[in-house]
Amino acid sequence: MTGQSLETEEISALPVQVLAGDELAHRRQSGLGETLAGLPGVHLDNFGGGASRPVIRGQTVPRIEVLTDGANLFDVSSVSPDHAITTDPLLLDAIEIQRGPAAVRYGGSAVNGAINLIDSKVPKAVPQGGLTGATEVRYGTGDEEKTLVGRVTAGIGQFAIHAEGARRAAEDYDVPDSFGSDKLRDSFTESTSYAVGASWITAKGYIGAAYTRMESEYGLPGHSHLNGVCHTHGLDLHCEAHGGFEDPFGSPDSHTAYIKLASDRFDVRADYDDLLPGFSHVRLRGSYTDYAHDEIDGPSLFTRYTNELWDGRLELTHEPIFGFTGTLGVQYTDGTFTGININDLHRPFPENGYGLVGAPDYLTENVGIFLSERRSFGPVDFEIAARQDWRTIDISPPAFRETLSPLYQELFTEWYGPNWREVLETEAIESFITRNPTTKHKPFSASIGATWNVANGYAVALSLAHTERAPSVRELYARGNNLATNSYELGLAASNPILEDEGLDPEDVLEAVDSVNLTLRKVGGPLEFEVGLFYQDIEDYVFARLIEIEAESGVPHNFLIYTAADARFAGVDGQVSYQFTPASRVTVFGDYVDTKLKSEDDNLPRIPPARLGARYEHSAGPLSADVEYYRTFAQDEVASYETRTGGYDMVNATLSYRFDIDDAKSVEFYVRGTNLTNELAFVHTSFVKDQSPLRGRNVVIGMRHSF
Repeated sequence: MTGQSLETEEISALPVQVLAGDELAHRRQSGLGETLAGLPGVHLDNFGGGASRPVIRGQTVPRIEVLTDGANLFDVSSVSPDHAITTDPLLLDAIEIQRGPAAVRYGGSAVNGAINLIDSKVPKAVPQGGLTGATEVRYGTGDEEKTLVGRVTAGIGQFAIHAEGARRAAEDYDVPDSFGSDKLRDSFTESTSYAVGASWITAKGYIGAAYTRMESEYGLPGHSHLNGVCHTHGLDLHCEAHGGFEDPFGSPDSHTAYIKLASDRFDVRADYDDLLPGFSHVRLRGSYTDYAHDEIDGPSLFTRYTNELWDGRLELTHEPIFGFTGTLGVQYTDGTFTGININDLHRPFPENGYGLVGAPDYLTENVGIFLSERRSFGPVDFEIAARQDWRTIDISPPAFRETLSPLYQELFTEWYGPNWREVLETEAIESFITRNPTTKHKPFSASIGATWNVANGYAVALSLAHTERAPSVRELYARGNNLATNSYELGLAASNPILEDEGLDPEDVLEAVDSVNLTLRKVGGPLEFEVGLFYQDIEDYVFARLIEIEAESGVPHNFLIYTAADARFAGVDGQVSYQFTPASRVTVFGDYVDTKLKSEDDNLPRIPPARLGARYEHSAGPLSADVEYYRTFAQDEVASYETRTGGYDMVNATLSYRFDIDDAKSVEFYVRGTNLTNELAFVHTSFVKDQSPLRGRNVVIGMRHSF
């Protein structure tokens, strides 16, 4: 890992990690969270083998932003923890992790960091010799993983063409017998990803496009539909069928639940120097995303999520003005999302019924402008940045339908007149709009930072930031059962009784974070380190407050209402390494997050516990090896609806051997073992921690070939 950004040669005041090369190749799993877990400051929110989200400094999406080569990666992973992040780590060149208080150019959702996925879908250079590529095969013992990866880039004059693909299939993964079984049921995953792209490349830059297709099918361990009947009477949760409140499933809870997703994405990327007078560089990122996934329980399709987005981003870097070099940018996003609050797609519309049918469209339009400026004053690099966004979410009601018999039509004509259908449709739409109002937010973020390059590779970086984040779609409009998290949720804009009692409008809720980040670095020489300390004071922190727990069905169901309260985050993360000899290095790493919910008599949920570990790396010519151990401590500071999570020890090791065929060709064989002591480990950051422990002992055997 390195502390330098892939996007710029300059060192930022924000702490940056880059996972690339052999370390990325050996760490890669099917999900982004599993791939990054264990890095300083990065934990895991897991949901079996198919969905895993990274947790940075105590928070995951929507408080971290996931990017693909500097452009937002649009999926529905921020809506629910059982939704996968639509990337395949097997096809990435590198992963850049910014853990600072505000990556302002990406908006308020990057308050806890930004993860930039670096790929080769759009070639940026013509390959030397006209052709480069790589293949990889892997087999995992703990889940019978079978993986095949291939990529190739060809150059013809000033043009380059790229194609890549990956196929992975894995069964339910092994867990220690002390869990009660030796396999985690419904932790299987199967995925296929491929992309094709092309670029026109000159000495000053490139412009290109790519198409990416990802398909995945994975199980949902711990999923239960028994509480699909749960509903509310005011602030009382009731999980028993009666009257018009019926169980949408009406079947036993023994089926396999799984998600089947497909994502199509088109990207346009360009970077060009000296294109416009007064500007040294122009960067363009444009994308169209068409995402959909089905949630299936046995034979029943009960929910479908879709997300269709157009996004464009233009950045202009100007020539030095009074010694300052800066980038002015604008971003426009237009999206249509569907899926939340729907659990009954499999149920036919009843006879003699009427109402709105199907999933409503959540229409989001966002415009953002941003500016960053930097200048060096001797050994001090100074930078400032600001971003203003204007976001509107409109909700389009679903279609009205009625199946009334002639007898009922006659009665409704008597009650409402000859236009009874229009009257009923108008009433239904007005009620829908009242419960799903349009919301507008204007978050503003700004940061100022300085890096003092002391001498001999030492540097001290300090940054201050004010970051505002608008609530997400789920935080605003949730109204119903989220069966993945065993909860009934009520959003900020869904006739929220807590906000109404406080006289607040959902548009008044804007999460505001004042952050301080201090980073100490040393690069070069046998001793290297990067340690970050951070403090966040948060006004109107949006979280799900527990109202009650109902267990009528035998499976506890939480009634959660989204609200805002004042909170505080503070912590430290980093690593220190020492190169004893040219062949051996020892690294000590760790992280700790402390939180306080200042205006509530409770703790924040799913906060990662402290962690401390060490890694020894050795290389001798073509042979390299490493072994790491870390202790994840117990988490005793829990929210009212959580339980204590015990600590665990983790031991991992890697051994690889590389054959260099010539300057451009090589073959590497590697073996990587994880959880070698086969410890039963539960992750406190997971919504299904008790039902979805981490993998047991697993050994991955692989071969990589590059040419």
